[in-house]
Amino acid sequence: MLSALLYYLKFSLIGIILICVNSTKANPVVPTFRTGSQTTNSTSQSIINETITSHQYRTGYTYSASGNNIKSNDTNGYINPTPQSDATQTINNVNFSFTSPTLESVPRWQIVNEGSPFSLQETIISPGLDTITTINRTINTTTTVTVEATFGQ
Repeated sequence: MLSALLYYLKFSLIGIILICVNSTKANPVVPTFRTGSQTTNSTSQSIINETITSHQYRTGYTYSASGNNIKSNDTNGYINPTPQSDATQTINNVNFSFTSPTLESVPRWQIVNEGSPFSLQETIISPGLDTITTINRTINTTTTVTVEATFGQ
């Protein structure tokens, strides 16, 4: 019986060694698919808030006169004020120089036919900042990108 036990142990030990050596072998991996596809979506959104400010400057003056039954008091009939150059002005970091009228040289008017109806309209607009325009706006932008990949074996 001892010999049978030794015989059994001998072959069992050889079997265990063979199993351990055999189990270290790697088997190849074979994919189980033939074809496929993948879709990826990406969405982004941007919001832009902007303010646009515009300054309009008048660099000269405007003088106008109109009427009925009037004439210039100047012997030559001259009806324009004498211009004068003024200093440079800075507004919101913008430098500019301008020309304005000499108010003492604004024409003097007289009635042509006294006792008759007359009219006189006189306007002087001086140089400087004329208007400021401010525009506030929001721009919303949404972008969607779709990528589709198809693959096979």
